[in-house]
Amino acid sequence: MKKRDKKIVSRCSWPEGDKLMTAYHDKEWGVPLYNDMKHFEFLMLEVAQAGLSWRTVLYKREGYRRAFAAFDPVKVARFDKRKVESLMKDAAIIRNRQKISAAVANARAFLKVRAEFGTFSSFMWSFVGGAPKVNRWKKMSELPAVSEESAALSMELKRRGFKFVGPTTMYAHMQAAGLVNDHVVGCFRHKEVQRKKR
Repeated sequence: MKKRDKKIVSRCSWPEGDKLMTAYHDKEWGVPLYNDMKHFEFLMLEVAQAGLSWRTVLYKREGYRRAFAAFDPVKVARFDKRKVESLMKDAAIIRNRQKISAAVANARAFLKVRAEFGTFSSFMWSFVGGAPKVNRWKKMSELPAVSEESAALSMELKRRGFKFVGPTTMYAHMQAAGLVNDHVVGCFRHKEVQRKKR
């Protein structure tokens, strides 16, 4: 018997055939996020990525999950200097003291924002008017590295004590968390993630 031909799907080029990257692209990237815990997880991973490839961070995601209390901001906010020192010896994460310390500072700042706005998610979504900004890029080279919204978000987060949250990092977070739909129009996920908005 002939095997059925696998359906060929068109997707954004950045996963480059990597299994884990493709799964992340196909199931998570660009899906509108309203869950605070997931926002914190994505924020932590974006901070870890600064200056590195997303693939490097994605392959350490489970290490981060274990090392940072399943991305629980309440627990991470309690990490002290001794905990930071122990994390510096953990090969399952990126052993950068500034980034580890930033994760703790960000957890504390995150909790303050959540207390003020009710949810961190509502604070984030206020920067795009409460609904995903749908872009219609035809090729990956058209995607910007920053936006007016990511610059404003970055400035406000820095004002509130967040670290490693430059405009480029925050644009990457907005893409991942679906505040902007940056799947190219030819990608099968462009329409799918649009359907997931509130």
